[in-house]
Amino acid sequence: MKYKRILLKLSGEALMGDRQYGIDPKRLAEYAQDIKTISDKGVEVAIVIGGGNIFRGVSGASNGMDRVQADHMGMLATVINGLALQSALEDAGLKTRLQTAIKIDEVAEPFIRRKAMSHLNKGRVVIFGGGTGNPYFTTDSAAVLRAIEIEANVILKGTRVDGIYNVDPEKDSKAIKFNNLSFEEVLSKGLKVMDTTAFTLSQENELPIIVFDMNKKGNLLKVVSGEKIGTEVNI
Repeated sequence: MKYKRILLKLSGEALMGDRQYGIDPKRLAEYAQDIKTISDKGVEVAIVIGGGNIFRGVSGASNGMDRVQADHMGMLATVINGLALQSALEDAGLKTRLQTAIKIDEVAEPFIRRKAMSHLNKGRVVIFGGGTGNPYFTTDSAAVLRAIEIEANVILKGTRVDGIYNVDPEKDSKAIKFNNLSFEEVLSKGLKVMDTTAFTLSQENELPIIVFDMNKKGNLLKVVSGEKIGTEVNI
């Protein structure tokens, strides 16, 4: 395997499958099998998951809700998704731990860096819920922050498209895909990979990002094996 320790970033919307809202158990099971495949090969896996399939803080704020309250609701949505993913992973035979940035002691461990790294060293899949624990920060920022803290080799951003394009490939059939980009090229071309805070943090810490299609079975294994799929952003 090319990477020993990865941080997999999944959007909440990815868990919907073909549904319009909520969690699709079939999609969860598919993800769990893909994650088990790489874990069985010795890859240490940490996961950050969004909450947009349940509630998105920015959307709540735009509809008149207090932004801090809305973001707290979004954090709780990521914990719900984390619990669902944890269950699917354990059904697949993996040992897991769910750690949250906000204390919910009866449900999950609080995030403690040394504990998280110990779990990873023991082959457990660690899911980070609750974002960063602070309003105004996205789960992309949480993913980069946790990746740096646990000394991950790479951030794998699993999406429903197979990389980074110059325009949205779902809206424009003539969209051009990039195989490799530098951080500077992403900024100069105005490409959307992550929010600015998360992207800058990744750039400053020289942490590569690979954007790939998580919904295609076997792609996760291909990425950690070093196959050139998706788009890699590096220094």
